[in-house]
Amino acid sequence: MNPQLALGITLRDDASLATFTPGDNAQLLAALQGCARAQGEPFLYLWGSDGCGKTHLLQAACQCASQAGRSALYLPLNEAHALGPDILNDLESLDLVCIDDIDAIAGDQAWEEALFHLYNRLRANQTGLITTAGCSPLTLPLKLADLRSRLGWGVCYQINPLSDEQKRQLLINEAQRRGLMLNDDTAAYILRHTQRDVGSLKALIERLDHASLAAQRRQLTIPFVKTCLGL
Repeated sequence: MNPQLALGITLRDDASLATFTPGDNAQLLAALQGCARAQGEPFLYLWGSDGCGKTHLLQAACQCASQAGRSALYLPLNEAHALGPDILNDLESLDLVCIDDIDAIAGDQAWEEALFHLYNRLRANQTGLITTAGCSPLTLPLKLADLRSRLGWGVCYQINPLSDEQKRQLLINEAQRRGLMLNDDTAAYILRHTQRDVGSLKALIERLDHASLAAQRRQLTIPFVKTCLGL
């Protein structure tokens, strides 16, 4: 069975390269698009802190591959870990495999060996692979040295965090995409009073969208945001 189906995972509709605020990650995005379309480096390793957009990028790569007529799979190892490493069998039949949270299996010998063999099969079948983790491959606490060497086969990118100005623009863009009106002052207020990672900011705009629909208003003012946040 397709492991994505086994886990009940569906790709988010808004997970696209167009909805990712690039900041200082333009080169990474170009490489991701190239890999998804089989027009660039076939193996990529992306790493960064929680909430920096790793999951968004992997799901966006799958969407990009599908739009190009290629088969793709998104597999988060923090969820798949419990299903056992056999879930990696036959993934080489796909055009692109996107594996999230590879650090979730670090130190598990059976998983590390299965992932090592998957790398070999993917390379032999010319299947693209994009993996993510919270740290660079050099600092992953792996037991299997051969797996670490496989992680170095492709190109490694650190996802650069957004600046405050880029986060402000992200909030405004996300609001506009949902038909909401958010000015600079309200965006700045949000940044001063909430978690500032990209994942949390996007989740907050989604929450404000639902609240504004219930209140039958599309202008996000500071008083409205304060009420929604309970401040």
